[in-house]
Amino acid sequence: MKLGYARVSTQDQNLALQLDALKATGCSKIFQEKASGSKIERPELNRLLELIREGDTLVIWKLDRLGRPLNHLIEVMTQLEEQHVGLVSLNDPIDTTTAQGRLVFRIFASLAEFEREVIRERTLAGLASARRRGQLLGRRKELSKAAEQKARIGESLYKEAKYSVEQIARELHFSKTTLYKYLRQRGVEIGASDQSSVSIS
Repeated sequence: MKLGYARVSTQDQNLALQLDALKATGCSKIFQEKASGSKIERPELNRLLELIREGDTLVIWKLDRLGRPLNHLIEVMTQLEEQHVGLVSLNDPIDTTTAQGRLVFRIFASLAEFEREVIRERTLAGLASARRRGQLLGRRKELSKAAEQKARIGESLYKEAKYSVEQIARELHFSKTTLYKYLRQRGVEIGASDQSSVSIS
């Protein structure tokens, strides 16, 4: 049995062209949806995937009608293959009911895996680089309003370059470590004012 799936991104767009093409291929039932391709949750597509059975064929107008994130697209295509369901895209060289079509699918899957590995490697390299530069990673811990106010005063005093970190921390009842951490989070360059030994009056 052939089942069709038609999708447009907005309510203003028309499904007529896709519906006519799907009907012409002999689809016994066509699922219609108006939703962005970037959305993972699409009720009609999910309903179709629940109803489709081994030996059936899913027919679409174009591959991007199933979805635009490549990883999600590959997930759907893999699910169909595991269920022994064919996939035919009328405007792409995709027909997994044929050997050539299955080869094209394998190429798509390989490209998706390659993309994931590249993103992973770039992320790890970025984290390692940030650690080498001494940047703090993860979500910044929020200070209370009182602590935030004192920290801003500490930052202002530090930028004046008249007082040492030890003097500022002592007067504001902060530990040096806490003050240093706050200054780094604010992107303040550490070093210049530590040389001063002038007391706060």
